[in-house]
Amino acid sequence: MNLKRSVKPLIFILTIGLFAFLITTLTTADHPSAAHEPAVAAIKTDSAQEISLYDNMRLDTTGLSREAFENALKGYQHLEESGRIKNPDVISIIDFSLPSTKKRLFVIDLKNKLLLFNTLVSHGRNSGKDIASTFSNQMNSFKSSLGFYITGNTYTGEHGYSLRLEGEEAGINGNALSRGIVMHSANYVNESLGKVQGYIGRSLGCPAIPENIHRKVIECIRNGTCLFLYSPDKYYSAHTKILSKDGTPS
Repeated sequence: MNLKRSVKPLIFILTIGLFAFLITTLTTADHPSAAHEPAVAAIKTDSAQEISLYDNMRLDTTGLSREAFENALKGYQHLEESGRIKNPDVISIIDFSLPSTKKRLFVIDLKNKLLLFNTLVSHGRNSGKDIASTFSNQMNSFKSSLGFYITGNTYTGEHGYSLRLEGEEAGINGNALSRGIVMHSANYVNESLGKVQGYIGRSLGCPAIPENIHRKVIECIRNGTCLFLYSPDKYYSAHTKILSKDGTPS
């Protein structure tokens, strides 16, 4: 009789313990700790993780080149460490290795790993017809300028709601403000025109975007985000300090 009385509480205690163990295990499995969550900061310091982000977001399916993405993150890190970036959550990339009929502006949310916008964007009329192949920092060249920019404030001007761009690379895009290189909308940036003539309309050097989306894009990237205009251009590769290993042109 005494044995039966002592066994019952023991069974009860074991049952409660087993139940608590199962609850804890299931809760941990459904909600991983923060230590196991990928850190956004890691994409800026480890090349393998940069590639992993490109692959995880499946950016290859959008047409964005891996080299454009990796170079963009490298320059982004440099500018952030220099205190130039006010909003580090968003980066924008224009991939001029793509023709103008392709959606070659990519606005990426690095914090949440999302592609926010992917749309058409123009190049300068003297940079080429369908493919932008020549670039300049000179006044009245009517060419696009490659490299890294920091977005500025917005204003309403000749082309409506527009965004100022400050070139970060002297000799490459440092004249952007004085040249009036801004992001604005243009009715010649549309797919229909591209299908008819084989290329969209071209600007005087500004990265113009479609009228139906320009306000949303500009609102998203204004005031201190990083914008990178990429091309596999040999002159740029040889003269950019931001992408060189020691801060001097290669």
